[in-house]
Amino acid sequence: MSPPSPWWMPDRHADRRPFLVARGKIKTAIRSWFVDQGFIEVEPAGLQVSPGNETHLHAFATELIGPDLTATPRYLHTSPEFAMKKLLAAGEKKIFAFAPCFRNRERGALHAPEFTMLEWYRAGVPYDVVMDDARELLALAGRTMNQQLVSWQDRTAVPANGAERLTVAEAFSRHAWIDLDGALLSDGSLDRAALASGATAAGLTVRDDDSAADLFSRVLAAFIEPKLGLGRATLLTEYPLSEAALAQPTHHDPRVAERFELYCCGVELANGFGELTDPKTQRANLERQMTERQRLYGSRYPLDEDFLAALAHMPPASGCALGFDRLVMLATGATHIDSVQWTPGTD
Repeated sequence: MSPPSPWWMPDRHADRRPFLVARGKIKTAIRSWFVDQGFIEVEPAGLQVSPGNETHLHAFATELIGPDLTATPRYLHTSPEFAMKKLLAAGEKKIFAFAPCFRNRERGALHAPEFTMLEWYRAGVPYDVVMDDARELLALAGRTMNQQLVSWQDRTAVPANGAERLTVAEAFSRHAWIDLDGALLSDGSLDRAALASGATAAGLTVRDDDSAADLFSRVLAAFIEPKLGLGRATLLTEYPLSEAALAQPTHHDPRVAERFELYCCGVELANGFGELTDPKTQRANLERQMTERQRLYGSRYPLDEDFLAALAHMPPASGCALGFDRLVMLATGATHIDSVQWTPGTD
């Protein structure tokens, strides 16, 4: 089979153009929605001291070379999160951004090395509010395209039907027959032996070097995610504290965090938090993530000390990051992320 023609060939561009025009309409509608809600659009810089400190995210590294030819390591951010939280510390209350983001080792129908993240923050509100925001933005994308149904592969959902709210423990019980609550320790970490036993019973092959976090992610990907957001969207809530390094604990159970993800048609669309603002706890969480990254990949990223300092000035807040390209795909029926990016990257 011959490779596809370059995206800039007129015939291929003509096939993609309806999706790209739709992308613009959805962006305009979302921008208007945020402005009507009293938000300010911001433009966080992509070049950062730290790309973010999630274990499994891989960054693009570069150097900042000064006039004296001194080279300093820099990274393209994997998310605008750290920069936008600094703006909250500076005094902003309601902000949003359409931010170009960069993640290495990611390529596929739903993944691109460069993509657009729609990220927003509200100071002084519970995270339920940004959950409602995420659900409403999904419905808005459908309305903008005059689509009652959104789809991915053979799965469909009706955004106007709202969203089911399901805890992670409920999802593990319903879809993988695993008692996650029983595997959750008092400090919010997962009992590896208990989780391995449940994963094995569910039919997952457990490797000797699988950590508890590895098993959690593999169960989620294999048994749960494909069944979320079918018919209507799903808000998956209350992640184990160990799986939510940037979120604060819930008030009713300190073992789980104020973290949610929005799923539609089996696709993860958004990831949101009731934001952790304690610098000491945040440092420990990020260090733990980087220690695990060192174990798995033999490298670690620096912490953004400026971000940690800013947390001491940041008000209570909630925020969410939504994959804008994926949202456009669901609302338009596009089957590959390249179809909804004006100038998709080349491998």
